[in-house]
Amino acid sequence: MSDLANTGVQLALIILIGLLVPCLWRMLRAPNAAERLQAIDLLTTLLIGIIVVLALVEGIAFIVDIGIALAAFSFIGTLAVARYLSDGRLF
Repeated sequence: MSDLANTGVQLALIILIGLLVPCLWRMLRAPNAAERLQAIDLLTTLLIGIIVVLALVEGIAFIVDIGIALAAFSFIGTLAVARYLSDGRLF
């Protein structure tokens, strides 16, 4: 990659990692379970972004598959917790 692309990738990683801090703070300080769920969902989205950027840097396409799997599990987990919060049951 060129120097400009490397700088952009490094800047993206710094921003994504920096955004993890307020997300973790919100997850720990949220007053109710619904807001904690939103923070966890945002946290997994940021982690997926970090995984994809690292896959770009390393040039390993398989790492993107890990990000896709994490997105699928996060979606299923969000649905399960949201249903539990609304109805009090999972299935």
